[in-house]
Amino acid sequence: MLDIAVIEEPAAAEASLDPIRSRILAALAEPGSATMLATRLGLPRQKVNYHLKELERHRLVELAEERRRGNVTERVYRATAASYVISPSALGAVSPDPDRSPDQLSAHWLLALGARLVQELGTLLAGAARARRRIATFGIGAEVRFASAADRAAFADELARTVADLVGRYHDESAPGGRTHRVIVGLHQIPVPAGTPGPSPHVPGAGYEPTEEHGPDAGHEPTGESAADAGQAPDTGPGPDARQERRP
Repeated sequence: MLDIAVIEEPAAAEASLDPIRSRILAALAEPGSATMLATRLGLPRQKVNYHLKELERHRLVELAEERRRGNVTERVYRATAASYVISPSALGAVSPDPDRSPDQLSAHWLLALGARLVQELGTLLAGAARARRRIATFGIGAEVRFASAADRAAFADELARTVADLVGRYHDESAPGGRTHRVIVGLHQIPVPAGTPGPSPHVPGAGYEPTEEHGPDAGHEPTGESAADAGQAPDTGPGPDARQERRP
């Protein structure tokens, strides 16, 4: 079972979003038959069996084993992944395009960058699975609490300069056999769960006041998310031929 699977087909995405099927997928973190699932979920076995066949057709579940019980063969299924992410490619022409209106201070652009990250990594993972190879990626996750909007802006500016300096030092346009990697860096507030005491993260006053230059939609390009060789064949790891590409 994979840790995460990326769903790219619209029909598979639709199947995974069905409330009953999503419950079945969650229950199949542990293998089970239609009869076992019916008991776990409190549903008729015939209904569970129907949804299992649909999930299997979209490769969201797979046959784990067959057990002989008297004159009956019991089919035991398992989910193909512990969790699933739907790729923006499933949306076709209406999927987000970060090249459409790049703006480092736009939360919508940051969201479009994240969507492209999911889409490209999904493509890479699918190719790597077919080739039975690993892909070269790198990620950083961190949290930082700013005392003011000015501190946040200064942090973002310094991080942007640092990333630009690194890209400038390592990018080699003419490297024979070089592979282009995408570097995505983002900065955003962490949403506070509903009902949590304190100021709302969605309005001014949530820890700091937005300034004229850095409004509620602000979100400079900068916390490292990932670097992946998008569009390239699966790789076994970063090597001396790797190069990075700076995006707006």
